[in-house]
Amino acid sequence: MPSPDPQPAFVLIRPQMGENIGAAARGMWNFGLDRMRIVDPRDGWPNQKAVAMASGAGRLLDEAQLFDDTPEAIADCDYVYATTARPRGLTKLVLTPEAAMQDARRRISEGQKVAVMFGPERSGMENVDIARANAIISVPVNPAFPSLNLAQCVLLTGYEWQRETIPTPPERVDAVEDWAENIEIEKLADHYEGRLADAGFFYPEAKAENMKMNLRNLWSRMPLTRADVQMLHGIMRQMVRWKERG
Repeated sequence: MPSPDPQPAFVLIRPQMGENIGAAARGMWNFGLDRMRIVDPRDGWPNQKAVAMASGAGRLLDEAQLFDDTPEAIADCDYVYATTARPRGLTKLVLTPEAAMQDARRRISEGQKVAVMFGPERSGMENVDIARANAIISVPVNPAFPSLNLAQCVLLTGYEWQRETIPTPPERVDAVEDWAENIEIEKLADHYEGRLADAGFFYPEAKAENMKMNLRNLWSRMPLTRADVQMLHGIMRQMVRWKERG
């Protein structure tokens, strides 16, 4: 099996304004996407207004594929999503952009070729195009004003794709909730500062204040529980007792 595209193709269906195509290209490139397909653009192609608006993402327009109709644009795809505000009476799986891009990543990893279709600015995607999609991407927007600009929808979908691309950093699971309060940290800092001063640690004198400030900063960066504070107090007391016995 040939290697699949590492990303979905974004298919602009009958876009009306060159500026919106250029803005869509910028939005795609913001999130590392460069597979643009354009179906029957109203103002023809190439379009200088699109180039001007792309501003840095012109390569996407240079490499964009031009098609006469939707079936031709998605002919080589295994799975297609249609972005629309509502299903419009068609029985389809409806996904949020986040869920759709999770699904797209899984399908691409399995070797499928995936596309996302975006409708024209004024009227949105027509049922005849939506019917060719396997699933719908619907953005949870204000129902009183559900219309999204073409470039906005491309940007939002691209963002969700990028979120799936970049691994989420691991989250710390806190097994305890008994965190030390600031006053307890302050007393711990005083304890260590006092004992270290007795031991002659803050030397030379000209650097002493800066050394103490760095030590305070160290304590403030450490997420300590009350048990941690008690243990650190105990460590210092035991060291002092050991020194005194010696």
